[in-house]
Amino acid sequence: MIHTRRIRWYQAPLWKHLTEVEDCRAVEIAHRRWGKDEIVLGATNQRMHQRVGTFWHCLPEYGQARKAIWEAVNAHTGKRRIDEAFPPETRARTLNQEMFIELQNGSTWQCIGSDRYDATVGAGPVFIAYSEWALANPSAWAYHRPMLEENGGGAAFITTPRGRNHAQAIYLRFKEMSQTNPRYFAEISSIIETGALTPAQLEETLAEYVAIYGEDVGRAQYDQEYLCSFNAAILGAFYAREMVAVRNEGRIDPTLEAIPGQPVHRAWDIGVRDDTSIWWFQVVAGQLFILDC
Repeated sequence: MIHTRRIRWYQAPLWKHLTEVEDCRAVEIAHRRWGKDEIVLGATNQRMHQRVGTFWHCLPEYGQARKAIWEAVNAHTGKRRIDEAFPPETRARTLNQEMFIELQNGSTWQCIGSDRYDATVGAGPVFIAYSEWALANPSAWAYHRPMLEENGGGAAFITTPRGRNHAQAIYLRFKEMSQTNPRYFAEISSIIETGALTPAQLEETLAEYVAIYGEDVGRAQYDQEYLCSFNAAILGAFYAREMVAVRNEGRIDPTLEAIPGQPVHRAWDIGVRDDTSIWWFQVVAGQLFILDC
């Protein structure tokens, strides 16, 4: 029995890809309250009925999976997330301690954490959903990918941006691949595109962020959480606002090379509890050119 659910119009492309492409590779960069986990959990349930196998839902941390998925209650329905995704009447057994569900047809689903990815050796999954991928350990995908390739399985990455990190990298890669390979799907869904919140709600949200974090960081947080900006300043980051301005003004040139005949200087930050940083730069005619770091 496949559990039916209501799909919002802006969720339909991801849903279609996850339920129709067995060896899919999908990434959804979406704003808060988009319904990312609900859609992926529902699609996982459908896939479990289409193909008997092992299915995982991976959060950045194992403990987070229990709070965000296993024990979470839908505020609109009063039902647990897992009961909506996998109705109890369709299950053969449920193991609370292991956050494990087995359906009557033999398919199994389990919550795992990217912080403990090496504990999943030899399991042979056929589908993995990575929730809050921008906060996860990217090594988990490097470890799991060969398993899925061997089994012809699928993977979904759902997240809100957290700067220009591995989440942006996988989006750009999947976006490029989707132009020629139908197994790939990549989408960015901002609040402007979905219209999930009213203008009044968005105005109130922005005002609250600004009141808490200040004008610059508050707007950056809003841009990140609702406009899905990879360039938004990360809360607590040094020179975050300045780096956003540098990118927005087009002052980063990937083709920049050292000017011949001019000395190249180095500045060192010797790492003790963190990495050593070395900057290469030139100062020519009063201009500063940062060559590498």
